[in-house]
Amino acid sequence: MARFLAGVASALLLAAAGFFWWSGRAADAGPAALPPAPLIAAPADAGADRDPPQASERTREQRRFARYDRDRDGRVGREEYLAARRKAFAKLDTNGDGRLSFEEYAVRTIDKFGQADADRSGALDAAEFAATRVARKAPARPNCPPPPARDEGEEG
Repeated sequence: MARFLAGVASALLLAAAGFFWWSGRAADAGPAALPPAPLIAAPADAGADRDPPQASERTREQRRFARYDRDRDGRVGREEYLAARRKAFAKLDTNGDGRLSFEEYAVRTIDKFGQADADRSGALDAAEFAATRVARKAPARPNCPPPPARDEGEEG
């Protein structure tokens, strides 16, 4: 039994040593080299004298902080933090009583139903219900024209 346990322990030690040796070699190799990017023929005057556009220095989170920090003291107070919610609530509270009734909360949906119910029956049939669908914008298509074709006689 002792020889069996010694064999298992030595096998585990050899496996662990192999794993660490393999990990160390992978770290020493450095990042894998990327293949060179293919060269694209561009017109000679295509913005050679212009600098590429620079990214904004401010991060998204810094811009968000600046929107909330109205008094520009470097801190967002409770009132500054809740200002957007108060504005949204006030827009919904149409009668100004400080409370939202269901009708005030669902006014857009109620109006949408009223416009879709063409026969004023109080219920939507399939055609009327189709009028309530959300109109989605098509995703913007990138404007990436192909590079100009190279003549067979050109060298590059």
